[in-house]
Amino acid sequence: MGHLSDIGHVEFDLGAKTLERWLIKPEKTMKIVLGIPKERAQDERRVALSPAGVQILVEQSIQVVVEKAAGSFCNFTDLDYGEAGATVVDSPEELYEQCNVIVKVSPPQLDELQLFTSGQLLISSLHLSTVTPQLLKTLIEKNMTAIGFEFIETRDGELPIVRTLSEIAGSLAVQTAAKYLETGYGGSGILLGGIAGVPPAHVTIIGAGTVGLFAAQDALGLGAQVTVIDKEINRLRRFEAFFNRHLVTAIANDHYIAELAKMSDVLIGALSPKQKIFKPLVSEQVVKSMKSGSVIIDVSIDQGACFATSRHTSHTNPIYVKHGVTHYCVPNIPSAAAKTASFALTNTLLPFLLKLTEHETISDILWKSHSLRRGTYLFKGYVTKKILADLTDVPFREIDMLLAAR
Repeated sequence: MGHLSDIGHVEFDLGAKTLERWLIKPEKTMKIVLGIPKERAQDERRVALSPAGVQILVEQSIQVVVEKAAGSFCNFTDLDYGEAGATVVDSPEELYEQCNVIVKVSPPQLDELQLFTSGQLLISSLHLSTVTPQLLKTLIEKNMTAIGFEFIETRDGELPIVRTLSEIAGSLAVQTAAKYLETGYGGSGILLGGIAGVPPAHVTIIGAGTVGLFAAQDALGLGAQVTVIDKEINRLRRFEAFFNRHLVTAIANDHYIAELAKMSDVLIGALSPKQKIFKPLVSEQVVKSMKSGSVIIDVSIDQGACFATSRHTSHTNPIYVKHGVTHYCVPNIPSAAAKTASFALTNTLLPFLLKLTEHETISDILWKSHSLRRGTYLFKGYVTKKILADLTDVPFREIDMLLAAR
């Protein structure tokens, strides 16, 4: 839809004038004032853009406003942002009043909803398991356009922001599991990688997606025995090839899950829902069968739960013990490595934010950009993701239809 790669499909008899209209960048473009607020969600330590990312946007004529201390947990100072060309403001009220685009990490909190102004564009994550009708209805009343990190998708079906954060979550899942296996944390006292003459821990990863890939890589690197299970045989074949058969794979059915749970020291829930909420794959009875002092890391908790015994925890209170098993179910795991996560988020977000400078209206931006259009979940007073409409009973319309009717 207007991409240069599509020009080869245009019939010759459209004429030179039509092709010129496709090729020439419009003289008028949307004036962007982009705001980066300080995150207010519990334990959220990341920031949407690093100072280096802000500098790139400013060089492309995007005005950037940053709330005071927005990057403090990442050791990004207000001076860093100022030197990058941003305007630093003291309060969120100032920021939201000045900006027509808001970019943040966590979904809007209830106390932030009043700050939004009519017609703004919001770009942030949207945790499906915690979204409320009140959030959507308030944003609709303010005539907001909202784009979710989880939904931004390239033409090859890749979810680039999800992948980036999943890489971090996978690595942190193994580090976290190793810690909670230690005796001092109530674990079974097993060293994840073992030593000569003492067998290593057995780690089972449920899900052969990006989280599973990086979890397996880190667990193998530490010397653990690793089993990966998934419902799709082709994904398991890719894992076997990638790791040169240094791990074990199995189909994710009730029999294998039950058998592996009994022998595993660590179970990592790394399901890849692909924009859906799922039901727990591991029953409470299976969790009861696990060894005392073993560890569950439910990376999937922000989309639902992989284990029937999972419930949300936080970085402040990250664990609880049920049936003798330590459960770690923090939704925003990458926040534990806030600086790395913020750099990674900046790298992935920048190409999409730069697209905002190419057109005159939000409708034009969404019409021309496949990725941002796929990422949109609120537009012109409607929810444009069926899964969200089903969860919240909010009116749904296909975004392509809304854009075609413009």
